[in-house]
Amino acid sequence: MDENWENQLQSIWQKLGTISNEEFILQVKNHVTLLTNSQAIADFEMACAFDSTGHEQEAEPLYRAALEHGLSGLRRRRARIQLASTLRNNGKIEESIYILREEKANYSDELNDAVDSFLALSLSSSGKHKEALSLALKAISKHLPRYNNSLNRYAENL
Repeated sequence: MDENWENQLQSIWQKLGTISNEEFILQVKNHVTLLTNSQAIADFEMACAFDSTGHEQEAEPLYRAALEHGLSGLRRRRARIQLASTLRNNGKIEESIYILREEKANYSDELNDAVDSFLALSLSSSGKHKEALSLALKAISKHLPRYNNSLNRYAENL
């Protein structure tokens, strides 16, 4: 995989919403066929294309395949977050929570707030509204210009 391939992929992603979903998926599919050295990345990018166009049923097995094929780095983290979100949408809420809790406990990077946000959604979907609100407020508190400590303490008390 090279920088040119990644740039072309980004150009396709910029078309999302400006072309039909079917055309978008086709363009991603055609582009990933050019990738001969990583089935994991190909599966991940196809999963993202399906997921972003509302086809969660098609996305789920592709996320799983990408992870099974050894997806690594930031794409691996994104795949776990996006798989968990897709699982929630597909009614597999407990598995979604498990994946996100595992990510939260074992990894830390610039996607931590995304993990917390999607975990909050899954917790809310499972009826754990206070824990969900607490997570969401903690994530938001880091980005406020004021009241960070107060909001974090209130979140802890939930």
